Amino acid sequence: MRIDCKHVWQHISAYIDAEVDAELRAEIDRHLETCEICSAILDSTRNVVVLIADDRVFELPAGFSDRLHTRLETELQLTGSG
Repeated sequence: MRIDCKHVWQHISAYIDAEVDAELRAEIDRHLETCEICSAILDSTRNVVVLIADDRVFELPAGFSDRLHTRLETELQLTGSG
């Protein structure tokens, strides 16, 4: 099986939680070795998990959600199928 960026993004949460099977984990690991975008998304997602687990409250800047969705959509279009 050969995976692309979209597959990695679909499984990133399960990957972080060690809830993917060994074959998929190995494929994601191989992909992450060469894909800077997915590696950055993995790091960012891990950071979000740490922040969410933190008891402190952080207010997001106005428009953050819209900018995030726009950026993710742009990245998906730029990477094509990965």
